[in-house]
Parts: sequence; C-alpha cells; structure tokens
Amino acid sequence: MTRYTKDPDAIAALSDEEYYVTQKSGTERPGTGKLLHNKAPGIYVDIVSGEPLFASSDKYESGCGWPSFTKPIEPAHVAELEDRSLGMIRTEVRSAHGDSHLGHVFPDGPLDRGGLRYCINSASLRFVPLDEMEAEGYGDYIDQVEDNR
Repeated sequence: MTRYTKDPDAIAALSDEEYYVTQKSGTERPGTGKLLHNKAPGIYVDIVSGEPLFASSDKYESGCGWPSFTKPIEPAHVAELEDRSLGMIRTEVRSAHGDSHLGHVFPDGPLDRGGLRYCINSASLRFVPLDEMEAEGYGDYIDQVEDNR
C-alpha cells in the first residue's frame, strides 16, 4: 500500500501560486487554471503528496471558472472542513495526507451524478494521463477512469 505524506521537497518545488493555494489556503483567479479545460483521460493527484483525488471521468464543465468534479476517486483522501471565512459558511476540501488546500464542495452539482460540485484549484493538482498511470503507481485506478469514458 502506498503511503502519501506532505513532501517537503514537493513543497519546495511549488510555484508561488501553487504554494499560495495549497499551503496558504488561497484561490487562483477564475478561468486561469492550467487544468480547467483539460479533457484528457487520467487522474488528478495532490501536487504535494501525490495522493489520488479525482478521475477525469468525474470532471464536468460547471461554468464556475475552476475544474469541477462530481466526487473524489478515493473519498478517504479528501477531507471536508467547515470554512467560515468571507462571512459565509462553506465546506473546504483538503487532501487528507498532504493537507493541501484544494478548494470547496457545493451542493449544486449535477443531480444525476450525486448533486455535488467539487470546485478545485488547478494549482493544487497534478494531472497524470491514462497512459502514464500504471508507470506512476496509479494502476489501481485505471478501471475507474476507463469505465466512465
């Protein structure tokens, strides 16, 4: 079993924006994320710990300006916390092992797919294409990506 941890070397290699988002609970500007329009099959992992977070098959176009997913590929890897910043109550999502800020989850997603919208910053994610998943140690998730194509 792979153990995912907050990797100091990965943190040191983050860009300023990636650091701001993952370590300081920041938010990238809407419409600017490198993965917003990615439609390739594969898996999205925490940029700090490498833990699997979302499958491309669960990504959809929500129009909110950030990559949106209907559910985590591995629910135990996504921690949900109450966020009372900005004068409202929201649910923040963080990677469970890397403790990276990912974004927020809202109850306005597609009803036929569970009704949730995981609104995630591209800066917190690394995309692993389907044809590289096995070599990078994510082979156990290939069926979840392929079954929903």
